[in-house]
Amino acid sequence: MARLTWITAICGTVALTACGQTDGERALTGMAMGAAAGQVISGDPLTGALIGGAAGATCRSLGTCPNN
Repeated sequence: MARLTWITAICGTVALTACGQTDGERALTGMAMGAAAGQVISGDPLTGALIGGAAGATCRSLGTCPNN
């Protein structure tokens, strides 16, 4: 069950990191979403913020942002 929760949280975070026009905006959005997800899922917002921020900052270069 915990693994499914993590997979869902990561997919949701990656999808929501596309909110923004620049890499910096997407990184900040990803950090906020990741911190919230990390706190809810494992009580560790720092790790969630790092993962979300990285996903937001790199989604355009990876071609996963809808507004490339």
